[in-house]
Amino acid sequence: MRNLTVAIILLMVLITLSCEKDNETHLTFEKIYGYAQKGPYLNGTSVTISELTDELISTGKNFSSQILDNTGTFEIKNIELTSQYVELKADGFYFDEVRNENSTAQLTLYALSDLKEKNNLNVNILSHLEKRRVDYLVASGSGFPDAKKQAQQEILSIFEINKEDIAESELLDIARTGDDNAMLLAVSIILQGYLSVSDLSEMLANISADIREDGILNDQSIGSTLINNARTIKTGDIRLNLENRYNELGLEVIIPEFEKYIKQFIDSTNFEYTGGIKYPETGKYGLNILYKERTGYTTGRYSMKASLPEGTDLKVKIRGQYHWYFNAFQDNTGWEVGDWDFSDNSRIFTSASTGEIDFEIYLERLQNDSLTTYPNKIYILVYENNSADTTWTKVISIN
Repeated sequence: MRNLTVAIILLMVLITLSCEKDNETHLTFEKIYGYAQKGPYLNGTSVTISELTDELISTGKNFSSQILDNTGTFEIKNIELTSQYVELKADGFYFDEVRNENSTAQLTLYALSDLKEKNNLNVNILSHLEKRRVDYLVASGSGFPDAKKQAQQEILSIFEINKEDIAESELLDIARTGDDNAMLLAVSIILQGYLSVSDLSEMLANISADIREDGILNDQSIGSTLINNARTIKTGDIRLNLENRYNELGLEVIIPEFEKYIKQFIDSTNFEYTGGIKYPETGKYGLNILYKERTGYTTGRYSMKASLPEGTDLKVKIRGQYHWYFNAFQDNTGWEVGDWDFSDNSRIFTSASTGEIDFEIYLERLQNDSLTTYPNKIYILVYENNSADTTWTKVISIN
């Protein structure tokens, strides 16, 4: 009787194990393929697909490959999975669409995906920012599709984008038309700005950590960086940079209309803009004639100084006769000097670089106060970031 009981128990165990085995997911792919994009990743970028459990924990099964060309294309062949959930990791250099050059360091991006009904997935900025938030939501009891959707919507809302039916982030492509792809490209460009790769990587990590538990970006300094980036990038140049890049690769693509989403972010965000051109009170040669709070000066030597964040530019018109002059042989000032305009007695100075730019200027008061034809005043007209209209003006009195 005892032997019969043992036999029955063993039979039940075998049946249970057999049922469990039959219930396992078995997914076989001839290939899994897609794109790695910030701008497009470069040839040689490493790509790894890792199998995950339902709880998004690694099973230890990994598949590795490399980007096939400079369009960011990858494919991994002959993959067998026992789970439908995977993590994609891309680590390499990429084309920086803002600076129009290849990145100077490698950037790592991730994507999470359900491959039950597809065999293609891309990795990009949106898929990367979702990851930690999705991990948290799934660990808190949410299903994977709901967690993905919620995380995506929360990230888009940071950039003042609201669209319920947007495709999954890992299906978006910066080199294809459509609003969904335009949103991805806009977010990617805003995050990039003129940041170095290390600064971009740090910001992505900080955003991911900030939104992990509540889905809200609470760090206002990060928000200021985003709006600073958005207001200094040149969208026309960026479009041309991407078009030329893909043309060089022999591809005819239509870059989606990302510009409207960058403008929407600029017009709607509550993040504080802190990245404007600064005009310090003093410079190398003394008081700064561009310091906004001062209008009274005496005869003597002064600076014309500005501090320009990368991506900004500046034009200053000085109008008035006899009361100002400068040494024509100044080196490494950061300014380009225009010709004298006899029509309104003015000269234009244009920034030739970003960072600290400084120029030596002399002011002189006419001794004869009865000469009303040439009052002891000069006029400063400032045009920031290629504006056709004056950004601000001031009148200098020479006492």
